[in-house]
Amino acid sequence: MKQSIKQIFGNLTIYLYFILFVSILGLFLTLEYHISYEKVDNLKDQKEILRSIEGLKQSDQELKLIQLNSKSTLLFQKIDKLHMLYKYAFIERYFLNNVNEYMHDLDMLRALIARFNNATQSYYNLTQDDPNRATLKTKIAAISHLINYKIDGMLSRNASYNEKKFKFIEIVVYIFFFLVLLATFYYRSVLKKIYKDIDFLQQMDKSKKDYYTLEADAISLRMNRKSIPSNDPERIDPITGINNYKGMINAYSMKKHLKDSNFTSVTVLEIDNFSRENHGVSQSLIETILKKVAYTISLYEHPIDIIARTDYNQFTVILSRQSKEQAFKDMELIRESIAELKFHIPNQGTLQVTLTGGFVIKPHNSSLEEAVKQAKEILRHAQSIGHNRIFQTRDLNK
Repeated sequence: MKQSIKQIFGNLTIYLYFILFVSILGLFLTLEYHISYEKVDNLKDQKEILRSIEGLKQSDQELKLIQLNSKSTLLFQKIDKLHMLYKYAFIERYFLNNVNEYMHDLDMLRALIARFNNATQSYYNLTQDDPNRATLKTKIAAISHLINYKIDGMLSRNASYNEKKFKFIEIVVYIFFFLVLLATFYYRSVLKKIYKDIDFLQQMDKSKKDYYTLEADAISLRMNRKSIPSNDPERIDPITGINNYKGMINAYSMKKHLKDSNFTSVTVLEIDNFSRENHGVSQSLIETILKKVAYTISLYEHPIDIIARTDYNQFTVILSRQSKEQAFKDMELIRESIAELKFHIPNQGTLQVTLTGGFVIKPHNSSLEEAVKQAKEILRHAQSIGHNRIFQTRDLNK
């Protein structure tokens, strides 16, 4: 099945957005690991600060209290930073779902540090001979032990979180790697085929019959359009050189897959007052008129359009356009251009050629023959009212 370049590049755009998404995801995963290491460093720093508070040996009482307050404030800042870091730990929050456990640990750690700070404040405010110093020192050591135990537990749980995160990230990385790998090789192959199509068209290689893309096929058909009639004379009208009815059916079967999402219109045009019995002109002039009409219609033909002489004075035009309005507008331009044609007849004056037509939009689920039949019915209705105009389906009810 032939591919559309438009669709390929549309999918390629989606693939490039996917690559951007993977890159952003990689950035977030890197941030996740960075946060984990920062948490470890933060908890280790808290243990060092605790040791430094317990080891204060300055003789100046005021200086001790200043240092104590500074280090106590720093401990609380470290806990606040752990809260802040957790906001960006998306895997832990949304995939490991450890919010309650982690926040409980931080609340307990904050409470223990608050107890530790109160005890050390009281301890360093006592005089050297105060009998309560020994009790407070024992209490400080016990709270410090609890804090260190709590921090060790948080470090252990963080290692467990990291292990789970690594397994999750490992699966995600493998999936995205294989998706990107497959898509990269696929689009590399597709782009090479598109380049081959363009290369063949550039060289105008007539031997290539099967193009990979719809657009290249359409261009090829247009480039070779003039040479096609000579291949099968039975499908060509001998007077005008365009398709006859058989050629129209064959051309439509070849081109219908190239129309993509466009609307397909079918119009049957008939030269007014130009039947076999009623023309009043010589055979040579008849042929000249038919050729000129066919040529004028062909001026508006796109690569995937089809024109045919399907009866003595009838032409069938199949257009593919992006909208119904554009298809009808082009048919009106054809009618107006032909109405400008004038032929001089010796001893009879000037003959003006006009067309009357029936225009329909072919549904996707109907055959070309049905659309032609409907267009002819509209044509007959148009001729019963007047000439030199094109009727649509909606005009039947007027």
